[in-house]
Amino acid sequence: MYKKFILGMILSFGLAIMLAGCTKDDLPKPETTFSKYVKAWKTQNFSEMYALLSKSAKADISEDQFVKRYKDIFGGIEAQDLKITFDKPKEKRDLEKMKQETLTYHVKMNTIAGPITFSGKATLTKVNQKDKSFKWTVNWKPDMILPGLKEGQFIRVKTIPSERGEIVDTNGNGLAINGEAVQIGLYPKELEGHADTKARLAKLLHIPESSIEDALSAGWVTPESFVPVKTVSALNTDLIDQAVKLPGVLTQKKNARVYPCGAACSHLIGYVGTITKEELDKNKGKGYNTQSLIGKRGLEQLFENQLRGIDGAEIYIADENGNPLKTIAKKQAKNGEDIQLTIDAEVQKTLYNQLKKDTGTAVAINPKTGEVLGLVSTPAFDPNQFILGMTQTEYNQLVNNPGKPLLNRFTAKFPPGSSIKPLISAIGLETGAITPDTVMKISGKTWKKANWKGDFHITRVDSLPKVNLRDALVYSDNIYFARLALSIGKDPLINGLKDFGFGKKLPFAYPMETSQIANNGTITSEAMLANTGYGQGEIEMNPLHLALTYTAFVNNGNIIKPQLIKKDRKPEYWLKNVIPSSAVKTIHNDLVQIVSSPEGTAYNPRIDNLPPLAGKTGTAELKEKQGEKGKEDGWFVAFNTNQPSLEIAMMIEGVQDKGGSHYVVGKVKNAFHTLLK
Repeated sequence: MYKKFILGMILSFGLAIMLAGCTKDDLPKPETTFSKYVKAWKTQNFSEMYALLSKSAKADISEDQFVKRYKDIFGGIEAQDLKITFDKPKEKRDLEKMKQETLTYHVKMNTIAGPITFSGKATLTKVNQKDKSFKWTVNWKPDMILPGLKEGQFIRVKTIPSERGEIVDTNGNGLAINGEAVQIGLYPKELEGHADTKARLAKLLHIPESSIEDALSAGWVTPESFVPVKTVSALNTDLIDQAVKLPGVLTQKKNARVYPCGAACSHLIGYVGTITKEELDKNKGKGYNTQSLIGKRGLEQLFENQLRGIDGAEIYIADENGNPLKTIAKKQAKNGEDIQLTIDAEVQKTLYNQLKKDTGTAVAINPKTGEVLGLVSTPAFDPNQFILGMTQTEYNQLVNNPGKPLLNRFTAKFPPGSSIKPLISAIGLETGAITPDTVMKISGKTWKKANWKGDFHITRVDSLPKVNLRDALVYSDNIYFARLALSIGKDPLINGLKDFGFGKKLPFAYPMETSQIANNGTITSEAMLANTGYGQGEIEMNPLHLALTYTAFVNNGNIIKPQLIKKDRKPEYWLKNVIPSSAVKTIHNDLVQIVSSPEGTAYNPRIDNLPPLAGKTGTAELKEKQGEKGKEDGWFVAFNTNQPSLEIAMMIEGVQDKGGSHYVVGKVKNAFHTLLK
């Protein structure tokens, strides 16, 4: 018993010595507490930060207030990549005798106004516990959030707005500009005694009266408020003048994106709109916010990165009345880049005016320089409506319109019909399948090979018994070109069409569908080969590509590279030596005959003072089976022959009851007459 007691005393004494020996080194250190504070700060765990504050700091601010203040400030300045370090003490200290410790910390972070870097002093106070142990707490002060911040002051963020870059045409005329719109609204106080104003204004603005009632009943509206009802173009002066004559109706101006070219340029230029949540998520970290505008269609969307401005911001300390006291960080706004196109607004509007009552598309280029002067698709829409505010009814009318005004046709591809025949002619001459003087004997208006089964046959409009290349082009003889395609052969024809750019992506800033020879890239039968020879079968061409192929007839066999952005540089060829010089001359002369000779398919209608033209018509028949009457798309591709400066390729759908491709010829000639008179 005695031995056990002595042994217990020895063990207890030894343990006490051991505990006493390690306590000195393991006493709570201020830097340990501050490390926890910094870790919570980095992860923005403000509740953990608050738990480490001193009693006096907690007396000045509650946990809810602390958490909210930090959260609001760091969220408001969009703090990211937060890095915090502090200088650890280098000298040994008597922690039992110390009452306070001051540590220097360093903060780096990225914000909406650019990077912020600052250093500060953190004072930690030792707090004795009841069991004679102690701990360290942080003496928090407002300037630990951002330097210079005092109690009763606030952190504010001011946006410095940027301007979106403008889109202008080759002559500097605005196509998408930063302008003004006019808000038409009501002043409730002045409506007293004028109950009919709402109904009259609704009728004038073509909106339901209920929408005006809804606007006036909003919770924020007071008798002195200006209540916006509809935003209209500042150019619509007649409407604005009529509106302000009504009692209680006022207007105010607002900044807006404006599209002076209107519907004529709608598919090309597109429009902007308020960013959606999906778009905001997709563009995270690029400076967008919930109020940002972003390109929705056309060049506004394609050139978003160049056009968009990046707003600046200023982070500053303000007093309780919002008066600025000190700037913490400031980033200037960066305006978007202006873009000048090769597009000519006059060309664009001229083509649109010819097409606006039809469904179709038109492309205009300078065949010598490759400058694209016009890209039009109809039916179209007014992009200004999307900016000014389109009702759901108006949008539904666009979506449900059978003409599909939201469909961009100049980016698509279509069967070219007989407009492909100059290309087939060039391939025939290149491969030696024909010469300019080769004569085909053709009997009647229908033809088929003896081994073709079923009712499949080729038809033509003319009935010449002997046809050479000139006659075949001028009369647009389908039988001639079907037989020519068979003479050329499948592989040489495919290779020849590939030389013209089929299957190749157009080197152009605006994405276009790639022209195809066939759905699966190859010709699978003799009948399909024959059909391909006159632009039927499965061959399809993009309108711009079709126009480009014709530039080979004015550039000695070379196809020009298309340009959309105006730059001071020499014209370039996209595809070189596609046609031999001798073939170029032959086909060029035949294209002139198509327009100038009375028997030519593009001879009528005649227009006085029209410049000399060369070109080719085309009619693509769209039907399920031979023998039935189907829809017809009419083509005409033409260029002026006297110092060529303008080429137009136009396609109109559904011309079967309008005179076929002759209907298109008249519209193209009208455009030439307007633009080159």
